[in-house]
Amino acid sequence: MATFVQWSDWDHKGREKCKFIHDVNGIQIEGDVAGTRDTTYQGHYFVRTDANLRTIEVVVEYTGGPRLHIVSDGEGNWTNHINGNPLPSLQGCVDVDIGITPATNTLPIKRLGLRKGQSRDVTVCYVPLPSQIDGEFLAQRAEQRYTCIEEGRSYLYQGIFRGFQAVLEIDEAGLVLDYPETFRRTT
Repeated sequence: MATFVQWSDWDHKGREKCKFIHDVNGIQIEGDVAGTRDTTYQGHYFVRTDANLRTIEVVVEYTGGPRLHIVSDGEGNWTNHINGNPLPSLQGCVDVDIGITPATNTLPIKRLGLRKGQSRDVTVCYVPLPSQIDGEFLAQRAEQRYTCIEEGRSYLYQGIFRGFQAVLEIDEAGLVLDYPETFRRTT
């Protein structure tokens, strides 16, 4: 069954439409975004997990700009699908965080299954915003922490790699409703 959601950025300078599917085979997330954050961007993303909710495929394409397509075996061994080169810098990453969408925060939230008060550190493949791309477009290793505040309702997200934190409110599917200062759900 598919869930369709839309977000706007906090200042209403951007929009996103996302399709989210969670079934016995895993999760698929696909979306189109356009906005302004440090730079104007427009893009498309696709993420697929295995049945254990470990990310196995990521595609990010910025209109008129770079394209990223990486795949994993689910154990954190990544390959650049475009040129076939292994990506040892991403070794052990089982989740992805695409900087232009709150959709990918759903992946560790659902995979970890934290109870109230529990925290867990994760290492993710972080896909930067277009303005942060310098040279070859590759995902970067990043440390994050998720803490369950209220099961199925809210989580503290900490981007340890950049000293950022926010309380994320989520819906029954685990998708972000409100990501303070960054994204909010629209109807």
